[in-house]
Parts: sequence; C-alpha cells; structure tokens
Amino acid sequence: MASKKEKQILSKIKILLTQQFENPQEAFEFFDKNEDGNLSRSEVKELLKQAKVSKFIRGVVSTKLIEKFDESSDERIEWPEFKQAVKDIA
Repeated sequence: MASKKEKQILSKIKILLTQQFENPQEAFEFFDKNEDGNLSRSEVKELLKQAKVSKFIRGVVSTKLIEKFDESSDERIEWPEFKQAVKDIA
C-alpha cells in the first residue's frame, strides 16, 4: 500500500494529467522532449515539476517512479509503461 506522501504525489500527477492534457498519449508526447519514445529521469522530473511536486524531493520521487513503472529495466519509462502507470494512478 502506498504511503500518504506517495498518494499525495500520485494525486498531483493525476490532476496534472487530467486537467492539462486530453489523454495520456498527449501528456507522454509533451514530456518526451527529445522524442525518443521514452521518458528519461530528467523528463520525469519535469513532469513532477509541472505537477507542483516540491523541488526538494523531485529527484528521489523521479527515481522511485522509474523503479516502480520501468518494466524493461532500462531506467526510462516507455509509452506502454507510462500508459500502465496512468491506469494505476487513476
């Protein structure tokens, strides 16, 4: 079970995704700045910044999110992994 802090962060991400983007694909493409089909740690940190997650914890949170959702173990979040993550957050 997620801690209270984890739930708060996931809630902020959910709010960002539902209020700023038409669908998860649009959000993924927006944060995939180099258009390589993956979200790197820095791109995940930008997502967290946009979701108003404290700068103090963004680095740790980005690492934890990648660890949690990176099924291919390449230290990036690919579109299918992002889509599943969004589904898990909802």
